[in-house]
Amino acid sequence: MSRQVPVLSVVIAVLGAAFFIVPLIATFNFSLRMKRGELSFEAYRSVFESDVFVSVLSFSAVASMLAILVGIVIVVPTAYWVRLRVPRMRPVVEFLSLMPLIIPPVVLVFGYVRIYGTGSFLPMTMTDTGTNTLLVIGYVVLSIPYMYRAVDNGMASIDIATLTEAAESLGASRLRTIAFVIFPNIRSAIVSGAFLTFSISLGEFVITSLLNRPGFGPYLVQMGQDYAYQPAALAIMAFAFTWTCMVLMEVFANLKPGQRLLRQRTSTSVEKALP
Repeated sequence: MSRQVPVLSVVIAVLGAAFFIVPLIATFNFSLRMKRGELSFEAYRSVFESDVFVSVLSFSAVASMLAILVGIVIVVPTAYWVRLRVPRMRPVVEFLSLMPLIIPPVVLVFGYVRIYGTGSFLPMTMTDTGTNTLLVIGYVVLSIPYMYRAVDNGMASIDIATLTEAAESLGASRLRTIAFVIFPNIRSAIVSGAFLTFSISLGEFVITSLLNRPGFGPYLVQMGQDYAYQPAALAIMAFAFTWTCMVLMEVFANLKPGQRLLRQRTSTSVEKALP
């Protein structure tokens, strides 16, 4: 017996896809019309040849990578310790990790300026290094909800208690256990959180703009005020980059964490260590 096609569901799916795809196609078509009367990639060439574009993209990329590193250092030990030692505190930690989604970025950055601005005990906004540090911290805060959930879900898929006991039985310290046992087993989850952090940080506007940093987000807004075709090209490039990150995240998320291989190696090491 042949199955009936759910017509209503197909219509809703098509309309929903058209809602996103049609404007994207229109933007891409507009970005190709910089030369009158012909389709060309002149707008894209103009963007890539700009020294400012290379500068702001490099700045945002470096700041995003630093935010990823700081986020991993903070989130991985925290999620590990909560799951291993204080599982009853998981709801509290999860709630705290959602706070950046509740507090608007404009409130966050004004708090930074108020606390670390002129006349404060630590005037970080008076130097470029200090302001850049605040920017990275802001990126870390914004990405905490995504990084924590990715890492926590990765740890849920492995038996961290058994792996920790096996590592400690071989004389590994807690730090070495996290670095060489837990970390490799949740690498796909960490990579997923890293891609999300990179995507969020690269195009962030509010914190970058109010701290007066030369980031990609403010550059994109400024280009939209001064030019017509180049902003459309930048929008398509940002969209393509974001979807590339999402695809890579899905690929790495579907990789096996390697728990079985690590257990075999750990068991073999334990057997060799026994008299």
